[in-house]
Amino acid sequence: MDLQLKDRIVLITGGSKGIGLAVAKAFLSEEAQVVICGRDVPRLDSALEEMKKEFPAAKVWGRSCDVTSPSEIESLISFIKNEVGGVDILINNAGAGSEETVMKSTDEKWDHYWNLHVMSTVRFTRHCVPLMKERPGEGVILNTASMCATQPLYYEPIYNTTKAALNMLTKCMAAEFVKDNIRVNTISPGLVLTPDWYSTAGKLSKKEGITVQQYFDRIAQQLAPIGRFASAEEVASFYVFLASPLCSYCLGTNFHIDGGAIQVLN
Repeated sequence: MDLQLKDRIVLITGGSKGIGLAVAKAFLSEEAQVVICGRDVPRLDSALEEMKKEFPAAKVWGRSCDVTSPSEIESLISFIKNEVGGVDILINNAGAGSEETVMKSTDEKWDHYWNLHVMSTVRFTRHCVPLMKERPGEGVILNTASMCATQPLYYEPIYNTTKAALNMLTKCMAAEFVKDNIRVNTISPGLVLTPDWYSTAGKLSKKEGITVQQYFDRIAQQLAPIGRFASAEEVASFYVFLASPLCSYCLGTNFHIDGGAIQVLN
């Protein structure tokens, strides 16, 4: 199937690992041009080398950026304007899980995750919408939320809350930008085998005296009727499809890709 994404310029935050890296590769397989950013420079360089090896003819760039820093966002956008030529598709994917209780979490931790999940999306959107309006064809913004925004895991109230806020932000953005021929949607993954999940599983399995794989198996059986975690590549396929013109009537919606984990209608 031709997803009509050839030569579209895609910016992916948090693109050096996990879902973000899988999404980048999926766009490259459709002959799109891709810019990824991340904070960890060695990991970013490794991801870039990996993509260039897998897609030797591709146009792909990697830039260091802490998405909680307005000045670093501005620097990245300046690079994109001057060296890449604009943005057609923005994937606001940067994020991380948290572990805390409401009573013991600090204001500083709340502020960090608010900046990481919500304000980074606001700031990247402010910069990219004008660039999208200058490009031919429709613009697309996809924000990565989580099933936890609808059905929370109670050991991470900050993550749950900020991802829920991201869903509302998406709805507001969709209504505001539709007149500019820009579509905005949210994708809410469920259980996906990413480095963050491995990190979380490592901590929690150690507390319980079980292996990481035992932890994964138990969580999958408890939470997902499909009985397993998804691969990042499975999830990435949905991002690329939703970003394509084939989904031009999809607007302002939160799409769950969760193996049936959500137990409510919404």
